[in-house]
Amino acid sequence: MEKKGLLIVISGFSGAGKGTIVKRLVDRFGYSLSVSCTTRAPRPGEVDGKDYHFKTKEEFENLIDYNGFIEYAQYVDNYYGTPRAFVEQEMAKGNNVILEIEVQGAMNIKNQYPEAVLMFVTAPSAAVLKERLVGRGSEDLKTVQKRMKQAVVESNSMSVYDYIVINDDLEACVDSIQGIIKAEASKSSHNAGFIEHIKRELMEIGKE
Repeated sequence: MEKKGLLIVISGFSGAGKGTIVKRLVDRFGYSLSVSCTTRAPRPGEVDGKDYHFKTKEEFENLIDYNGFIEYAQYVDNYYGTPRAFVEQEMAKGNNVILEIEVQGAMNIKNQYPEAVLMFVTAPSAAVLKERLVGRGSEDLKTVQKRMKQAVVESNSMSVYDYIVINDDLEACVDSIQGIIKAEASKSSHNAGFIEHIKRELMEIGKE
C-alpha cells in the first residue's frame, strides 16, 4: 500500500556544507530534489532546470499570482521560490522530497505542511564555520564577515527545527540524516493510512 512521501527541509549556515550533503543524499538514496525558481541571471556553468529554473520577473510574478510556489522570497532584487506542483506530485507518488532552503522559507513550509521534517545543518563550532568560508576562497573577507553576521541572525531560529545535525564528518553526517529520515518514515503519524488498512484486513480475517 503506497503512502505519501516525506517533505524534508534542510537549512543551515553558509559554509556548513548543506549543498554537498543534499547532493550526497540524492545520489546515494534517490530522493527527489526540488529545483528552485529564480529571476537572477545564470552563473557560468549553471544549467536551467538542474541548478535553477531561471525565470523572468514577469514569469515569476505570474506564478505567484497563480499560487505556484510553496514559498518564495525576494533577496538582493531577485526572487527565489519553491515550485508547488513538483513537490506535491512527487509526495503523492510516495517519493521523499528534499528542499534545500533558507530559514525564512523553512518557516513558511512548516506553516503549510506541519508534517514536514526540518533539519538544520551546522559546523561543530563558529570558528570552524569561518574557517570553511575562508577556505572556499570564492569570497573576500568582507563578504565572509557578512555571512558570519547572517549566521548570528539564523541561529535564533535553530530551536524551531526538528533536528540539529552537526557536519563534522561528511559521510557520518549524511548517514545520520538518512537515519532520521528512516525513523520519521516509520512514525505512526505518517502511517495512518496503513494502520487503518491493516486493521480492516484483520477484521475481515477475524470474521472467517
